[in-house]
Amino acid sequence: MQYLLMIYQNEAEYANMRPAAGQQMTAEYQTFTQGIIQNGNFKAGDRLQPTTTATTVRVRDGKTLTTDGPFAETREQLGGYYLVEAKDLDTAIEIASRIPSARIGSIEVRPIWVYDK
Repeated sequence: MQYLLMIYQNEAEYANMRPAAGQQMTAEYQTFTQGIIQNGNFKAGDRLQPTTTATTVRVRDGKTLTTDGPFAETREQLGGYYLVEAKDLDTAIEIASRIPSARIGSIEVRPIWVYDK
């Protein structure tokens, strides 16, 4: 089964991280990503640009409305994701617990909807 692991953390705190700590976290991410690639769990994943680059789109009464920024103000922002293959939720949670940002933010684990054919 596939799961989306959404990485949330406070952008302002991350931006103010000491350079050495940021380099260490980047190295940890590289190691984590290589590990899930090698064990066959990795399907996709990317880091996202800051929320200041986001545009929210809504369609109301046939009109497209856009707003600069994310949909909602929150303490933590979506900063990236991994799409993984895992045998069950427990395995997906175990993978999510190894994402470096889990120590300073949170990881939302959500199963991908499987459509009937």
